[in-house]
Amino acid sequence: MQYQVQRLDMPIGHCHCQTCRKAHAAAFASTAGVMREHFRWTRGQELLRAFESSPGKLRHFCSVCGSHLLAERPGQPHVILRVATLDDDPGQTPQVHIWTSHDVPWLADEALERWPEWQPSRG
Repeated sequence: MQYQVQRLDMPIGHCHCQTCRKAHAAAFASTAGVMREHFRWTRGQELLRAFESSPGKLRHFCSVCGSHLLAERPGQPHVILRVATLDDDPGQTPQVHIWTSHDVPWLADEALERWPEWQPSRG
């Protein structure tokens, strides 16, 4: 499944809401709005499946690999793209965290150790 985006029309944000956490199996989902005229499916659209995660909101995913690709409210002029599914650098960085009232207590802060690949103890 492939899509093409001309540009991100809204800032990248990290959504911490419970439905994003569950859909992505992650502490938050990185998203950005794309106007419908700047988004198009280029291959594999027949593999796309959707579910209504909250009233009027559809979450679309690949029926082969399960990747959550975008969400939409059909009446809105934009879709909400899952930024992690982009192949290329979008040329911008996240600007906001939303729904932090849904944060989980184990969510780590940014001061954790960072390794370019596996930590040395993993050998």
